[in-house]
Amino acid sequence: MPEELDVAIVGAGFGGLGMATRLRGTGLTYAIFEKAARIGGTWRENTYPGAGCDVPSHLYSFSFHQRSWPRRYSGQAEILAYLEELCDHYGLRPRLRLGAEVSAVAFDEERGRWRLTLGGGEEVVARVVVSSVGQLNRPLLPDIPGRDRFGGPSWHSARWRHDCPLDGRRVAVVGTGASVIQFVPEIARRAARVHVFQRSAPYVIPKPDRPYGARERRLYETVPLLRQADRLRIYLTGELLGTALVGSPALRKTLEGRWRTFMESQVADPELRDRCTPDYVIGCKRILFSNDWYPTLLLPSVELVTDPIAEITGTGVSTEDGAHREVDAIVYGTGFQATGFLQPMRVTGAGGRDLHEVWRDGAEAYRGVTVAGFPNFFMLYGPNTNLGSNSIIFMLEAQIGYVAGALATLRRKGLDWVDVRDEVQAEFNRWVQAQSHRTVWETGCHSWYTTGGRNTNNWPTYPFRYRRQLRRFDLRSYRVSRPAPPGS
Repeated sequence: MPEELDVAIVGAGFGGLGMATRLRGTGLTYAIFEKAARIGGTWRENTYPGAGCDVPSHLYSFSFHQRSWPRRYSGQAEILAYLEELCDHYGLRPRLRLGAEVSAVAFDEERGRWRLTLGGGEEVVARVVVSSVGQLNRPLLPDIPGRDRFGGPSWHSARWRHDCPLDGRRVAVVGTGASVIQFVPEIARRAARVHVFQRSAPYVIPKPDRPYGARERRLYETVPLLRQADRLRIYLTGELLGTALVGSPALRKTLEGRWRTFMESQVADPELRDRCTPDYVIGCKRILFSNDWYPTLLLPSVELVTDPIAEITGTGVSTEDGAHREVDAIVYGTGFQATGFLQPMRVTGAGGRDLHEVWRDGAEAYRGVTVAGFPNFFMLYGPNTNLGSNSIIFMLEAQIGYVAGALATLRRKGLDWVDVRDEVQAEFNRWVQAQSHRTVWETGCHSWYTTGGRNTNNWPTYPFRYRRQLRRFDLRSYRVSRPAPPGS
């Protein structure tokens, strides 16, 4: 017989582990299913040189579990250690099912339960499914002619080949996104030559990073109020940045001026300045934070290439201007398949409806958490819950609280399942799209924030409004099913 649970959590990153902490002491049976052999989500996957977060750690952490951080912006190893610590502190390890990828979940209408199929064919039955598979976990490789023809090693930054040292090598880097901004300065210190192939220039602004001194760390450890005050300051700074993205052209102009002053103070060459100047409105694509990106481009061993790639050959990269650059390795910093939420997991709801088919024209959900026709199926970091500023952990805590409220309501009212009403979801998404028209994300650039020009990823207004919307579970927005009376 399949294992039966009250709650099946899919994914052991920030969202899944945070959800599990809320289930402790509820009396519910639950397990966390993780495809890998270790927890950590994106912070397990991305181990490239220089990997780190662009949100200060006092806010890029759960409010209910704070710790002493070594520096203002923590690197990958520190964040992963935080998640391991979280797992141990709250006794979550017995709940983990590592190496257990969920390939499909299907709703059994007769029983009112979800049937999960794991990669090895094993099945698990759960009353509720909470998906926390994230958005930035499936690498996107570009469709470049000859990509498979290259004779040397090549890899995506999220699958870093630590067995291929780049010391003294000629390296081609494809892309100029958030990961590239971090790893190129690191590898440029060791490689003989680095060619960075840029499709569109990013906006890069200073990153006010620094290590904490011993005295400062002691103060943060012993005076929690100081840490809370710093969290609030970081949050308000993020809200100010968000204002430039969701509604204030004047602040947007100020932010662009800050970027230009920073870039021009570091790049004197007019021709390189031109190549470092984006051709879209600031914030339409992700704004990046780095103190060493522009100085790295000035190194004699680094070349910024803006001519489009024509093909990849057995020995290197050819561009449309006819040039060919021979390299020893190629690294793709080309992002993730962020708009294909939940893939490759297949989700089949009531009436046999396939969630990916429902989302064929772009994902949408009610408050980013539930989808009509998929009873007792909840998402963390779902559609329209990403941020162009501020901390995604702030958003996750709101979602975790909302799902916990739904679970409590199911139990208190003796319900089998809840399913958001079609009209409620439709009205919410009309509001999302109306709000999105005012944001910078719909000003014409191509980014992973949108699907067919429509905002499917980002929250279109201030994070505090999201938190307020999710402060309690709103049962009236849902259809419900009650158990059949005995003997019926």
